[in-house]
Amino acid sequence: MPNTVALTYNDYVTQIGVLAVYQTQTVANVVQLVDSTGQAQLMLPQMINYAELRIQRDLDLLPSLIERTGYSMSVGNNSVALSVDDFVTIRTVTYVNGSARIPLLPTSKEFLQNVYGDSSYLAPPQYFAMIGADTDLTGDVSNVLSFGPYPDQAYPLVVRGTQRLPSLNQYNVDPQASTLYTFISAYLPDLFLMASMIFLSNFQRNFGRSSDDPQMALLKGATVEEARKKFAASAWTSQPPAVAATANR
Repeated sequence: MPNTVALTYNDYVTQIGVLAVYQTQTVANVVQLVDSTGQAQLMLPQMINYAELRIQRDLDLLPSLIERTGYSMSVGNNSVALSVDDFVTIRTVTYVNGSARIPLLPTSKEFLQNVYGDSSYLAPPQYFAMIGADTDLTGDVSNVLSFGPYPDQAYPLVVRGTQRLPSLNQYNVDPQASTLYTFISAYLPDLFLMASMIFLSNFQRNFGRSSDDPQMALLKGATVEEARKKFAASAWTSQPPAVAATANR
């Protein structure tokens, strides 16, 4: 465990009760919030959701970066659909040729359409672009990668990108509620609690704070993340803006 005061689900709810001046009760070994309206406990899942999503968007946590295999190109088909559950943003795409991994360069879909729009020319791909979601199901199932040139073989793919980390709310049952942690609740418990209190401030009828206080605004983090999905973020990459590194990429 890290050298922090890590939070289990029960620890978290207890701390929220102290900070927000709510009574708590323990039912079946799980701590609950108690208030006169009965609504405090109901808002806990979305409060946890708000805090965890905000932290992940703003910080781009290293543990969220993963590598997945199992995807493959097909001959003469320049697109591959990635499950929306696999990645939030894509960092790198490589294909396997024998024992070698060949990296592809990210580019725009317009470049691929203009330079590699002819399926009669087949060759090892050099570029990839994110071209959007599946059109039939409005993005509920997959996001689509496009390649150029059209592949001449069924190359296996290795894709690296970010995913959503497990939520503390999944541990809201006994015995997990008092024994298990997530990365955020163990390594960033201070941010987790403070981000939760921002949500709680709105819940407690202070709705104007989201616009009055820049620290409570959500749109900036979500905007940057959406730009990263399209390789339109810092230096036309999927990287978040670098706060510490100031040299040009």
